[in-house]
Amino acid sequence: MYLAGIGTAVPEKRYSQRECWEALRDSPRVALLSAPGRALLERVLLGERGIHTRHLALDSLDEAFAIEPDVLHRRFERHAPALAARAANTALARAGIEPRGIDALLISTCTGYLCPGLTSYVAERLSLRPDILALDLVGQGCGAALPNLRTADALIASGRHENVLSICVEVCSAALYIDDDPGVLVSACIFGDGAGATVVSRKARGAREIEWTGAFSATDAAEREGLRMEMCDGLLRNVLSRAVPAVAARHAKDLLAKSMATRHLQRREIRGWIWHAGGPAVLDRLRDAVGLDEPAMRHSREMLGRYGNLSSPFVLFVLEAALAAGAPGGWWWMSSFGAGFSCHGALLKVA
Repeated sequence: MYLAGIGTAVPEKRYSQRECWEALRDSPRVALLSAPGRALLERVLLGERGIHTRHLALDSLDEAFAIEPDVLHRRFERHAPALAARAANTALARAGIEPRGIDALLISTCTGYLCPGLTSYVAERLSLRPDILALDLVGQGCGAALPNLRTADALIASGRHENVLSICVEVCSAALYIDDDPGVLVSACIFGDGAGATVVSRKARGAREIEWTGAFSATDAAEREGLRMEMCDGLLRNVLSRAVPAVAARHAKDLLAKSMATRHLQRREIRGWIWHAGGPAVLDRLRDAVGLDEPAMRHSREMLGRYGNLSSPFVLFVLEAALAAGAPGGWWWMSSFGAGFSCHGALLKVA
């Protein structure tokens, strides 16, 4: 299959990390934290950690402290379909495909729940045909983009679908939680909101030919407790252990090696690197584990600095940025990882 068009979208409001710290510092909720917890927030938000701004589905940062289940659900319900549809419209336009030319719709998310799912609302906004196959994929966390695209690949390969619309959307501001757990506090400081969409087609379309040549996955249930979401007081709470950068780097390195061996490729033949970025430390560990130079991390670092960790759509933002920058064609490696612990990779052949 081919990635025929890619589109992204973020909320209008953009906040600097300093603005986030100033709002948190003055919040009554943060006043309930321990002194080490408040110090950690200040250190992460004001330190040089590679994230400068984030787009959040908040009209003001004061809304971030209304952490009640109904408020957060309404935030997801309002913004997730709108962000997904905006990203999809851009992807459709870049692919040169009308909405009625889409045969299936796949949407991944982990920051909210709707029934009927997001596919119902997004299909309506886009005026997709009523007979499309619509699948809502949940629970895969930051790594979801590649399993979503693997599903699209299977649909294309079945011969029953010509064009599939693949979407990842996260409203991380609808999954806020604040307590003294360091992983919870770091999560509140690094995640942003956004959506990424890809039109995948049997035939090449768009400005550049991007062929999906195959994908690979690995899961490690023994590491599940280090990176997951849990329910606490009726709210989603992100579990994020300090071991995540090392775990991500180890699995990403192993998966890359196995993938290249399958295709009889050498690492020097990979000309484009599309990495998910859990955070600056994750990118550092990935770079060192795989043995790359800093330019290989360029687009991931730029997107992380501009948007923060967007969870599942992040890797699509990186892919879009690399294409916009005119990155050289050839073999590209795209990799995402997240809850599970799961790690995914795909080899793209870019003209």
